[in-house]
Amino acid sequence: MSVMDLTAKAREYRELQVMIKELEAEADAIKQTFIAVMDAQQTDELKADIFTIKHTAYTSSRVDTTALKKELPDVAARHTKTTEARRFSVA
Repeated sequence: MSVMDLTAKAREYRELQVMIKELEAEADAIKQTFIAVMDAQQTDELKADIFTIKHTAYTSSRVDTTALKKELPDVAARHTKTTEARRFSVA
């Protein structure tokens, strides 16, 4: 691929990333509309033709690593797993 091809693809990539962010914002606005309707109706589920729209609460448990490292640093160190990843960016 030539430099001009790479430049064109990088420009296209950045434009698509902007479009993705705009579409995500638009989707989030629609989601907030659904949530507002459910809140007004005091329900966590709506039916719309073939669609079921849900906004349900759930709980999850996670280890507070900051507190664990503070109170039991040796245990935290023994059970800490280091991973390596790669990050892609176009700047």
